[in-house]
Amino acid sequence: MVNLEWFRTFKAIYETGSLTGAAETLFISQPGVSLHLSSLESYVGYKLFDRTSRKMVSTERGKILYNYVQESICKLEEAERHFHKSTEKDVPTISIGMCFETFQFTLESYLPTLPFNVIIKFGEYPQMLADLDSGILDMIITPQKGDYKGLEYKPFFKERIVVLAGGQTNIAQFNELLKTKDLLKIQDWLKAQTWYGSSGDMEHLRRFWHINFGKRPDFKPNFIVPNMGSIIRCLSGGKGVAVIPDFLSKNERDQGNIQLLWEGYNVIENTLYFGTRKRSIYAEQVAMIQEIFEREMV
Repeated sequence: MVNLEWFRTFKAIYETGSLTGAAETLFISQPGVSLHLSSLESYVGYKLFDRTSRKMVSTERGKILYNYVQESICKLEEAERHFHKSTEKDVPTISIGMCFETFQFTLESYLPTLPFNVIIKFGEYPQMLADLDSGILDMIITPQKGDYKGLEYKPFFKERIVVLAGGQTNIAQFNELLKTKDLLKIQDWLKAQTWYGSSGDMEHLRRFWHINFGKRPDFKPNFIVPNMGSIIRCLSGGKGVAVIPDFLSKNERDQGNIQLLWEGYNVIENTLYFGTRKRSIYAEQVAMIQEIFEREMV
């Protein structure tokens, strides 16, 4: 019968390019790595690597096998990390799902002060809901609700999707255009600006543009940066515009480094919810996290 450790070792060799690298990654001996590889090659009936003096080069069949098992091995390793018994028996660990920017804005600075362990997971909301229902996550921050009977949702904040401008952007002409409600001229002014977008989420821009102008935006941002936190830093004290949730720029707007340019003629608001399971052994820890969010996002 095949040993699943053979596949883990095969994956490590493929990714490190050597038996030594795989041994260091897996914290096992190099002879052990060699034994796993030879056993797997014997099991599948063909060579998985061509051995050179410096590197293990994958054969074509090795590449096919890697592409087939890589995702499954990663999921098993993630499950192993998540469910591994902690030596700190008295310190609970809770897993929380949310978007990266929400984590940075609210919870990140509080982590060293918490009396329990926290695992933060970023991802798409439908997957977070499924992970919450299955027990992989203990709490999520979400603008979406699912149809899972074992989950409950508590609204705690409304985020508004707005157009923000850098502190050095001259917005006097735009403010005059808003009074005319001339949609074509307003669009022309906006499209003439330097735009920032994030590689992870352009949905805010598309939705804002469609709701206020009745169509999808017919332009691309000048700069695509990793996330909305990067957009805030680029706009702060500079020039340019972007469509993002208003609460992310609260501190910068209070300091005058970023301007609220336009909320739109049709305002877009999303309700954020605490998503939890109806029965949880971490109710005390979840309540502490909720209190932090409620305090920070007022």
